[in-house]
Amino acid sequence: MTLSGLLTLIRPLNSTMVGFAVIVGMVVSGFTKMSYLNATLGFLTGFFISSYSMIINDRYDIEVDRVNNPTRPLVKGSVSIKEAEAAAATLLALGLATSILLGWLTLLIAALFALIAWLYNFRVKRYGLFGNTLVSASVAIPYIYGAVAIGAADEPLIYFLALTSFLAGLGREVVKTICDVKGDEIRDIRSVARVWGAKAAAKVSSIFFISAILTSLLPLVLGIVGLVYGALVSAPICIFVGLTIKILMDSSTESAYLVKRVALIGMLLGLIAFMVGGYFRW
Repeated sequence: MTLSGLLTLIRPLNSTMVGFAVIVGMVVSGFTKMSYLNATLGFLTGFFISSYSMIINDRYDIEVDRVNNPTRPLVKGSVSIKEAEAAAATLLALGLATSILLGWLTLLIAALFALIAWLYNFRVKRYGLFGNTLVSASVAIPYIYGAVAIGAADEPLIYFLALTSFLAGLGREVVKTICDVKGDEIRDIRSVARVWGAKAAAKVSSIFFISAILTSLLPLVLGIVGLVYGALVSAPICIFVGLTIKILMDSSTESAYLVKRVALIGMLLGLIAFMVGGYFRW
């Protein structure tokens, strides 16, 4: 096993972002309750469990990667299947170990996160929208984990962040099915676009985008946050309104590629709105 092969396998940038999402959950739910210790342990849990899930993904996708992505480590042989499985088990153990140091509830959430990753890759990925739902849930879980890790699970704003992220992520996952039809045929994945067509996928994704817009407005309507949040969240709202119109008017593969890329920008701006608006609640 080579170090470069292992690093490619765990996708360190993706795993770092998951660890960062845990920190975001802490900031949004209770910045004053954070400490260097719980922030570090929370980040490491997110990083380790995400790295585990990345290896599991490659392990179950190896036959497809032989055709579509022959440069992946398991296909090239820079990491063997047994080495990958051992690395995945080690990362899972590390993730659960760092989570239990924060409490039993954080351990349960981390274990749930790992279970979702395994279920998705082992079986659920084939079932289209259900698989998309699990992926989107895994995007939302780190925020809640961060709140629980600092004892701030009673902060309502964190659940609006998690729900909005879930809905926006689910909309993006459905848009991606328009781009991935050929690959999904190889995997025999019954995605929305493959089963019902690109136009249907565009309509389904637009429903989730609009739902995300509505849930992002609820904290403002309910008085949980103030004008700072309202000003900041207007940018991602405008982006997702534009993306909804774009994908409904043009559900081509090229349009879907554009929408899925820009959606990430909208999600990042939304995250900033929740962070800053959650801290400055006036």
